[in-house]
Amino acid sequence: MATTAPSEPTPPSEPMIRTEPHIYVELTYSPLDTAATIARAKSPEAGAVVLFLGTTRNTFASLPVLGLTYQSYVPLALSTLLSIARSILSTHSLTSISITHRLGEVPIGEESIAIAVSAPHRQAAWRGGEEALEMTKERAEIWKLERFDGGEGVWRANRDGVMGVRVGEGDDREKRRGSYHLQD
Repeated sequence: MATTAPSEPTPPSEPMIRTEPHIYVELTYSPLDTAATIARAKSPEAGAVVLFLGTTRNTFASLPVLGLTYQSYVPLALSTLLSIARSILSTHSLTSISITHRLGEVPIGEESIAIAVSAPHRQAAWRGGEEALEMTKERAEIWKLERFDGGEGVWRANRDGVMGVRVGEGDDREKRRGSYHLQD
C-alpha cells in the first residue's frame, strides 16, 4: 500500500485578529494593507502617528535571498502580540497601537510586518514604535524560512543578524527536531 506525504494545511483566508480598546493585533496570510494599519492607529487625541514597515530584502549575510516564509503558533503568537501591545501602550502613553504580521510566503520587496502607533507627541510615538518592533522580534512565536539562491532554506527565529545553522549529522537533536535548529 502506497502512502502519500502529508499535504500542507490550507492557510485561513480570514486574518486572525485580537483587539482591545486602542489595540489591534493581527496575523494574516494576505499582503499587508498599510493604509488600514495607519487608520487603526490614528486618533483625534494624537499629534503623531509613526508607521514601521518591515520588508523582505534580497540579501542576508551577503547571500542572495529568494524569499521568506513565515510560520507561527497562531494562538500563542496572538496572545504574545496582545501582551506586547498592552505593555507598549502603557509604557509610552500611546493613544493607539496596531501590529500586523504576515505569515506564509513574503516575496522580495513586500511587507512582512506593519506597526503603527500614535501618541500625543512625536517622541513617545517614535520610541513606542521601535520598542514594539524589537519586542515583537524578541518574543513573538513567529519563525521564518530564508531561501537562498543556490542553497537550501534555513529556518530561524524572527531575529535580526543571526543565520540559522544546520544541525550536525551525529547530533541527537536532529532526530528529534528535524534537520535545522534556530539560533538567536
